Amino acid sequence: MFKANQNYLRLQGSYLFSTIAKKVAAYTEANPDANIIRLGIGDVTQPLAPVIIDELHKAVDEMGKKETFHGYAPDLGYAFLRDAIADEYKGRGCEISADEIFVSDGAKSDSGNIQEIFSEDAKVAVCDPVYPVYVDSNVMAGRSGEWIPSEQRYSNFIYMPCTEANNFTPEFPKENPDIIYLCYPNNPTGMTISKAQLQEWVDYANRIGAVILYDAAYEAYITEKDVPHSIYECEGARTCAIEIRSFSKNAGFTGVRLGFTVVPKDLRDADGVSLHDLWARRHGTKYNGAPYIIQKAGAVVFTPEGQKEIRAQVSYYQKNARVIYDGLKDAGYTVYGGVNAPYIWLKTPDHMTSWDFFDHLLEDVHVVGTPGSGFGPSGEHFFRLTAFGTYEKTVEAIDRIKSM
Repeated sequence: MFKANQNYLRLQGSYLFSTIAKKVAAYTEANPDANIIRLGIGDVTQPLAPVIIDELHKAVDEMGKKETFHGYAPDLGYAFLRDAIADEYKGRGCEISADEIFVSDGAKSDSGNIQEIFSEDAKVAVCDPVYPVYVDSNVMAGRSGEWIPSEQRYSNFIYMPCTEANNFTPEFPKENPDIIYLCYPNNPTGMTISKAQLQEWVDYANRIGAVILYDAAYEAYITEKDVPHSIYECEGARTCAIEIRSFSKNAGFTGVRLGFTVVPKDLRDADGVSLHDLWARRHGTKYNGAPYIIQKAGAVVFTPEGQKEIRAQVSYYQKNARVIYDGLKDAGYTVYGGVNAPYIWLKTPDHMTSWDFFDHLLEDVHVVGTPGSGFGPSGEHFFRLTAFGTYEKTVEAIDRIKSM
């Protein structure tokens, strides 16, 4: 008789955002007249920029002609897109070549899949709170050990608490990890680290022989000069870091899907095995490539007109973030993030649990956010709001919260 993958049985409940969706759906069914404002999931609300739409139309027309039709994409992605990405890295002083860039359908997929190229007994370190995909994908792979209910953690993972006491910045763990997940600007806290601080992590990883999986999905929201847009701005990162990027939050591609992962050829394991070659093998075996139409739209993002238009959209969401941050602070909340990131991390009032505050907002003012405890034990008594709603709905949501 067949048996299921027992590692999946160690997963705790459903995926965080699926749980939220079910709770909101149940409330909506019971209260059909409730005008719910959603500031929970990080989905964009503004339409694709005109220059992107124009390029999509052109690419669709190409697919309708024999001379310009395209089938399967190249394993790494089309050269026109990888070259544009490589040029962007070069503009930031990063030594990344086009053949070290792997185009995919988004950062979430790559964040979940990248762990496949590492050994089953690799020791994993994650920030706490953390984007759930980093944890759950490694649970599925069998690296987690057992769930400890009293501590709300897995026995084999190394948790790096990010709390008010350390300004939500992880410290080097006492036990040496093999894989370190870092996300900056951070999801969910919206906080960042300086280039000097990131350089310390690069030096640490090289010193102990670890690899950093660096999620830079929100780099477009960085406004402060000392905050790095890429880990490859740090010396030595090519020998210890893999970077994952997305078109979802900078160009609004949540509905069309596009991202990429950078794996430098200098990056090798303890036995000299090339991680670039392993990821290329995995990529070519399990993935047929992002559609030509979408990759053409992605390439236009890096043109002067594309940069101008997507920066306007990013500014729109940054304005929302400021509305949330200032409004909550004026109302007496303790608030973090929202400066270099589209996320605001607030402390729940009266020491309420994260889920109690979720229910409080949903039931009393019909606003949906994300409970901090869903991101890990150190997220308890915190709550995440996103800046991806419309400006009008964002203002209304904060007015409702302030009225409580």
